[in-house]
Amino acid sequence: MRAPNPDAQISAGHIPADLIPAGSDPRTVVVVHVHPQQRSFVGPLALVLAGAVGVGAVVWVTAAVLLQLAHVAATVAASAPAVGGGLTIALKVRNTR
Repeated sequence: MRAPNPDAQISAGHIPADLIPAGSDPRTVVVVHVHPQQRSFVGPLALVLAGAVGVGAVVWVTAAVLLQLAHVAATVAASAPAVGGGLTIALKVRNTR
């Protein structure tokens, strides 16, 4: 069995005798008990979300740069003549006079 919580009486609405001031009516005594604030996970979740978005952006930009480099390399390779077996067509202009 678990050990009882020291604040279990106050949490249940019972007022322990040692908290009642001497000479006062127990029916008029109110004990205010502040519950501990629950931990908020908004900050850590926002940090994880921001990190995930940042990593995604880095991956996206890296992929875009690599695709652009591949496109430029393919364009340069297609516009350069082939090494060795180039085909040259000579066009002669005839004078029709």
